Amino acid sequence: MASQGFQQFRFLLPLLLIINFAPGCTRNPSRQQREITVAAAADLSSAFVDLRNEFENQTKVKVIFSFGSSGLLAKQIENGAPMDLFAAANVDYIDDLARKGLIISDTKAVYARGRITLWVPKDSPISIKTISDLAKPEVKRLAIANPDHAPYGLAARQALETAGIWPEVKPKVVYGDNIRQTLQYAQTGNVEAAIVALSLSLQSDGRWILVPENLHAPIDQALAVIQGTKNESDARRFAGFVDSAFGRAVMKKYGFVLPGEKPSK
Repeated sequence: MASQGFQQFRFLLPLLLIINFAPGCTRNPSRQQREITVAAAADLSSAFVDLRNEFENQTKVKVIFSFGSSGLLAKQIENGAPMDLFAAANVDYIDDLARKGLIISDTKAVYARGRITLWVPKDSPISIKTISDLAKPEVKRLAIANPDHAPYGLAARQALETAGIWPEVKPKVVYGDNIRQTLQYAQTGNVEAAIVALSLSLQSDGRWILVPENLHAPIDQALAVIQGTKNESDARRFAGFVDSAFGRAVMKKYGFVLPGEKPSK
C-alpha cells in the first residue's frame, strides 16, 4: 500500500514542480514597484516631500528626489543623468533644455513663482527691516546662493544691486551651492544673515522679512518631463499632480505664488 502511494507521489512530483515554477504562479509573487526620479530645485524640498507622500499613496508609484541648484541639475541632465522629470527654480533652465531637445515640449509648465526673504537667526541681536540693513557693519558675512547656477542667488544679487548696496556687501558675501545650504550657513552661525527662499523661511526657526519683488526679476519656476524617459506616463502624472487641487494647496502653504494668482506684496 505504501509502495502504491510512493508511485503516485513520483507521478505527481513533476506536475507540482511545473505548477510552482510556472510564470505568474509563484506562491509569493514579487512585482517590481514603479518609480520615477525627479530632479528638483532645493527650494522645493519641503513642499515636494509633502506632495510625494500623497502621490505615492494615491498611485503606488515611488518618487525619488534629487534636490540641488537648478543650474547644476540641468547640467547633470545634459550629461545623461537618469532623470524622469525636472522641476527648476527658473523657467530659463527648462527653455535651455528644450532648445537642446532634452525635454518633451508639451510637458513644459510654469508651476509657481518664488519669493526671497532676508533671514537672521531668532536670537540675533541684529535688526533687519529692509535690504539696506545688510550693509550694517554688524552684518559681517552674508550668505546667498551662487548666482551662477542658483536662481534664488541670482535674484538675491539683483536685489542687492537694485538697492544700490552690492559694491558694499559683495566683499562679505558667502556663496552656498544651493538655497538650502545658504540657509544652513545662517542657521549654524557661519554668517550673520542670508537671503533665502520664502518656502524655506516658512519652515525655519528664524526671523525673516520678504524682499520686495520689484527689486529683482520674477522667479518663475517651471517643470518638464525629460526626453527619452522610460517612465513618461508616471512622470506626467506627477507633473499634473503638482498643479492639482491638492498640489496647489501644498505649494501655497509653502509660500509659492501660483499660476493665475498675484503676490500678496
